[in-house]
Amino acid sequence: MLIFGTILLLVQNVILVLSSDNMCTFDIDKYRDVAKKIISSCTGSGFYKGRTWRTLSHFVDNFGSRITGSKNLEHSIHFLEKKFKRLGLENVSKDPVAVPHWVRGEEMAAMIHPRFQPLSVIGLGPSVATPIEGIISEILVVKSFEELQNKTPNEVKGKIVVYNEEFESYGKTVIYRGLGAVEAAKLGAAAALVRSVTPFSIDSPHTGFTHYEEEVPKIPIACISIEGAELLQRLYNRGIKVIIHLKMLEKDLSPATSYNLMADIVGSKMPDQLIIISGHIDSWDVGQGAMDDGGGAFISWNALSLLHMLNLRPKRTIRTILWTGEEFGLLGANSYFEKNKSNLEKFTFVMESDMGTFRPTGLIFGGGDKGACIISKILTLFESINATSLVRSSDVSSDITFWTDAGIPGASILNENDKYFWFHHSNGDTMTVENPESLDLCLALWATTAFVIADMDEDFPRN
Repeated sequence: MLIFGTILLLVQNVILVLSSDNMCTFDIDKYRDVAKKIISSCTGSGFYKGRTWRTLSHFVDNFGSRITGSKNLEHSIHFLEKKFKRLGLENVSKDPVAVPHWVRGEEMAAMIHPRFQPLSVIGLGPSVATPIEGIISEILVVKSFEELQNKTPNEVKGKIVVYNEEFESYGKTVIYRGLGAVEAAKLGAAAALVRSVTPFSIDSPHTGFTHYEEEVPKIPIACISIEGAELLQRLYNRGIKVIIHLKMLEKDLSPATSYNLMADIVGSKMPDQLIIISGHIDSWDVGQGAMDDGGGAFISWNALSLLHMLNLRPKRTIRTILWTGEEFGLLGANSYFEKNKSNLEKFTFVMESDMGTFRPTGLIFGGGDKGACIISKILTLFESINATSLVRSSDVSSDITFWTDAGIPGASILNENDKYFWFHHSNGDTMTVENPESLDLCLALWATTAFVIADMDEDFPRN
């Protein structure tokens, strides 16, 4: 999931809307049998029960993390391309995308004065490297950009700025990871360390994307754990001089080519009209990328596979897209949008799952009131799995932002993801986080919603 440049969904910033039935005349009852068929296939003794977890675990155990430019990512895309074709999905194709190739090198951070203390550290991509011997410097600890900007250049020059920002929410706090190097470098800092953007830690640092600006010197930047940041804050508050040795031997190699991976169920009556269901296949180079965004990617292609096996062909085309390069700035989605922005009329609805695939409770919807009414009716199909909540937001999900900003309605899964940022962008993002039953329920919700919208007699209303 992208960490900067796109404000992701925050439950505290969205508005729950109850759409009255008189806003739309959509007849949902004719889809109840289809919904039961899809849901029963994924639950109880259904033939698809557990399949999403099994396919995802096989995938992430074999390929591991999948950072852009890596062989892991490209081998994983090739593997799924062949799998899609074996499953009989239609129009399986790869769409080339230029991506950066940043490689993490040896990383080390340690407090060497007033005593020796190793610090858990992880570089932010695409951070520049330190000199081969590292940087040894005194630290300056701040809790905000405002506090930093109240310092004089003489107070900052040559020091390692440590941001010990409090976690308010992901959207509010991630700016320190995104702009921490730029703001510190403007005042002459030698490097920057950022408290990991998470509400919980067991001395675990979290990586993510950082920005540089053309006129500002590029300095190394990394995240340290909550525990490390708070230790440095306490020492600093006591007036103790703290010196850190930071070493980061990262490499920025020549750009590479990656691919968005696509497959269809071609519509029976309006094949040129598209409903997009998606997740991103790339990840950071830590953990396994099982949660971010293996789960979202795999419910998206398994939804297509399930509908194909059930011989459910809607009126419009359902297209699964597994985006590449999301973590480095929505690169795959932006590339695809630019290639198709002159034909936006063919996009009926866009869906992406990139905020976890925990137990689903409903849908997040971005669109107008009439569209919200239709979604509220679709959600009545999920009373048996307690997933009927509708939340409306202008920030539905990262990759599909290009379409929703252009007025095309979209949706994402509302799920019990209160611990999502515990594991996000860390070594903890492994298959252990995923639950088979929750994946089954997310799949049922995803596949049914896509089918109903693709099969409607009337076009889904634009924003």
